[in-house]
Amino acid sequence: MQKRLRWKLFFLIFVIFVCTFSSSWGAEAAGCRLVSPELLESGNLEVVWETKLPIQESESLDQLVIIGSRIYALSSKNYMVALNKEKGNVIFSKSIAQAGFPVVGLELYGEELFSVVGNNLVEINTEFGAERQSTRLKYGVACPAARNKSYFYVAGSDKRVRVLQAEDKVKLFEVAAESHSRITSLVASDEFIVFSTESGDVISVLAGQPRKIWSFNAADGVVGPIVRDENRLFVSSKDTNVYKLNILTGQLIWKYQTGGILERGPVVTENAVYQHARGEGLTAIDKESGESIWVLEEGVDLLAEAEGKAYVITGMETLVVMDNVKQKRVYTMNISDVTRYAVNVKDSNIYIGDDSGRIACLKPVD
Repeated sequence: MQKRLRWKLFFLIFVIFVCTFSSSWGAEAAGCRLVSPELLESGNLEVVWETKLPIQESESLDQLVIIGSRIYALSSKNYMVALNKEKGNVIFSKSIAQAGFPVVGLELYGEELFSVVGNNLVEINTEFGAERQSTRLKYGVACPAARNKSYFYVAGSDKRVRVLQAEDKVKLFEVAAESHSRITSLVASDEFIVFSTESGDVISVLAGQPRKIWSFNAADGVVGPIVRDENRLFVSSKDTNVYKLNILTGQLIWKYQTGGILERGPVVTENAVYQHARGEGLTAIDKESGESIWVLEEGVDLLAEAEGKAYVITGMETLVVMDNVKQKRVYTMNISDVTRYAVNVKDSNIYIGDDSGRIACLKPVD
């Protein structure tokens, strides 16, 4: 009898412990959500996946960038995690450089990533994260490198673009602007390259020969990156204008003057161009006509676009949804924990994160 009572008492204590632990864990788990379910519901959004990066407490999430079918996260100590952007599972994780080394650009060509890490042009296999090749550069770089099937294009801090053979990295030739200005951005195709400068030059050169095809000049320095969209090129300049050029001829198609100084390149989607200007906020511009759609004073950047609606992160710890058709704000949602984000121009998924390495993928509810 006493033995039975002891077992009952033990079982009761065990149940109380399990329930208490479960409640505590559940509350902690709920508290770890980057955005609360209540806020998501009010904003007509839902979580696709949410994860915590395998980074140390002494480091923080520094960058999020979407490349192909992956989302790449880079920590403050240059630890990179590659995630499947649809499911959030880790593909690979690795340190790509010592803490403090500059990592300039992260681009994809075929099955390989490439970046300039310190003074090395590094190529990384996207399946396992293994470094395929690292080539020492004898000069500093001014902007992310570019590549086509035959060549790498590297803009040096000495204001010259080196054209390197893709396989052996032997320099074929180099080009520079007549203004001898610092290069701010590079775009490469198999037929030509286009580069921009701090003096406002936009210059197209044959891909494998030092022969100029065309040049265009903005009134002030071009801020990168310049963006190619099929046969169109979108360029942001410190002269407050966004330019749309024919990439084959350099002909100006339209220009849009913002109300403030431009400090970064445009974001281009299927139907719109989004440009941030200092003191002006974020402007949505019709991609075909060059006319203003709306201006959001507190807007910082585009998160995603879906069915005529733009999801915008602001400088006021909110996510704002703008209706591009009706040209007005639809609703505002608090996202005070969010400090990092990726710009997505391919679909409606929204990728956000915080300093500790929490990342969430959200999408509009159908």
